[in-house]
Amino acid sequence: MPWLIAFKGKSGFSARNTAEDVTKGIDGHGLTAIITGPTSGIGLETARVLALRGVHVVMAARNVEAATKCKETIIKGCSTATIDIMELDVSSLESVTNFANEYISKGLPLNILIANAGIMAPPFSLSKDGIESQFATNYLGHFHLTNLLLDTMKNTAKNSGKEGRIILVSSEVHRLTYKGGIVFDKLNDEKCYNSFYAYGQSKLANILHAKELARRLKEEGVDITINSLHPGVIATNLSRHSSFMSVCLYGLFKHLQKNIPQGASTTCYLALNPKVKGVSGEYFADNNVAKPSGKGKDMELAKKLWECGMELTKSK
Repeated sequence: MPWLIAFKGKSGFSARNTAEDVTKGIDGHGLTAIITGPTSGIGLETARVLALRGVHVVMAARNVEAATKCKETIIKGCSTATIDIMELDVSSLESVTNFANEYISKGLPLNILIANAGIMAPPFSLSKDGIESQFATNYLGHFHLTNLLLDTMKNTAKNSGKEGRIILVSSEVHRLTYKGGIVFDKLNDEKCYNSFYAYGQSKLANILHAKELARRLKEEGVDITINSLHPGVIATNLSRHSSFMSVCLYGLFKHLQKNIPQGASTTCYLALNPKVKGVSGEYFADNNVAKPSGKGKDMELAKKLWECGMELTKSK
């Protein structure tokens, strides 16, 4: 059994709890959520549990065929689930823009945005936009998506009187990154590329994104929160590019692993649980507030990253 030793935090939950545990008794009817990367692992479990709680789930998936099969599976277990599928490749800024434009044109509300899609430690490659693939997929695409849908979320929060929530899936690996945290001047330099540091950099970027956007939303007085999280050590296909990481996940750390329902719990906790109402700009793990690295609390670095993101997505 994973997590043989797990202590409850202030939330009343621990690493042992599942996504169903932390949303038990919560009525999500009337809420609409977008989830990226919803066809496997914790993304699929997040979609299932939110749909189970009555949330209208929009599966933003690169592979529409796979998403359709996942939708059918969810509905078999919950006949009342409301699920739509839309195509989205977060590694492509054009795809992100097209998705956002299509979503806005539908006139749908948006209460919850979950940035879950990601890749881990692949060989060096560039996205269609010429950006290092992990930075492009794990951070930049979600940064762009959030900005494009922010007005929709603001209007939804105002019209519904319900707090909007943005959730960014990060990782404890954010502590393992390049010197300085983010290598702005060498983001796309293959000679300097280290697959693990690049992964850590992209996950640090998600934490910093949450910090900076939380500050901006607070200044505006907008009823939207944004938080980042570490889902835990989970054996999913995320580590498929790395034999070393697979050894760690399936071997050395197997007694510390969470199963997928436990891995999706912190995401679902942040999406629906009333205990985090008004909490913004924080980093969570095991359904409780956790402490990020020193770089993860560096507001100057967060501001610089925001400016970098705006420059990279300009005119996209």
